[in-house]
Amino acid sequence: MARIAVDAMGGDHAPHAPILGAVEAVKRYGVEVFLVGRKRVIEKELSKWYTKPRTKKKARPSITVIDAPETVEMTDPASIALRRKTKASIRIASDLVRKGEAVAVVSAGHTGAVMATTKMVFGVLEGIQRPALAMVMPSAKKPVILIDVGANVDCKPRHLVDFAIMGHCYAKEIFKNDNPKVCLLSIGEEDSKGNELVLEAHSLLKKTSMNFVGNIDGKDLMSGEYDVVVTDGFVGNVALKVAESTAEYMSKLLSYELRSTPITRIGAALSMKAFKALKARIDYSNYGGAYLLGAKGITVVGHGKSSPRAITNAIKVAHEIYESKVNERIQKMIVDFKV
Repeated sequence: MARIAVDAMGGDHAPHAPILGAVEAVKRYGVEVFLVGRKRVIEKELSKWYTKPRTKKKARPSITVIDAPETVEMTDPASIALRRKTKASIRIASDLVRKGEAVAVVSAGHTGAVMATTKMVFGVLEGIQRPALAMVMPSAKKPVILIDVGANVDCKPRHLVDFAIMGHCYAKEIFKNDNPKVCLLSIGEEDSKGNELVLEAHSLLKKTSMNFVGNIDGKDLMSGEYDVVVTDGFVGNVALKVAESTAEYMSKLLSYELRSTPITRIGAALSMKAFKALKARIDYSNYGGAYLLGAKGITVVGHGKSSPRAITNAIKVAHEIYESKVNERIQKMIVDFKV
């Protein structure tokens, strides 16, 4: 049975969200979970759920609490987690994977600290210069993988090629897409558009055997016509947050307008099923978190404000990545895709 190490102290809603998310994941997906963090705090939170008959018999035997007396705060520099807080929850969770006691780490904590810690503890796949965060986003037709969404703000052309290869493999193994469309995010569709980084990466990607279809601009990011969108971490992080905030804003605005008059309230009641389906489709929690592709160990990084549902789905993603052997396939593809 796959064991997932969950950083119980990571995130704006910790430890409640990671713990409840883990309890639900155990019930749904048959995984075992290590909850890593301050033991007394975790046990106190767990006691709220094990008094319920529906969870008492199924969840507890598959959840083990691992004590970690230190926590990386959101205000801490990432270097603090590496040098000073060696007993932090993310460090101990990563060590469980390194020692083979767990197969993956899930954390909604300090993104920089999570990436720095797991990169140091796991190392990177041979041939990969930099790991990258891949985020699955909703689109008009199907999920789209945006990579990188924040791990590398300054990139070289070769790094974008690595990101494309890793995104290609992720789409192929997780979404069962044998020939995913890979593209570069730029300021226009023409080959001549973009900064020096995009232009050089475009030239390199054309030489690979991937299904590289060229550039797209921001308006096509969620069109559903492409499977993997490649960019540097600075642009990718901005694009991701703009998309998330726009979806949240539009949802609130629509809700307000639908309640503004008696007629719109009647229309809203009649269309409630469609509105719920739309809300579920654009809800980030359905996708769990971003996967740190390129590291030797499996790391899924959740949004800082992850809900229990988001944590549950992040654990599901981590389990799927482990079962699909994505890392092993990326390693092989790095050799196969000569540039």
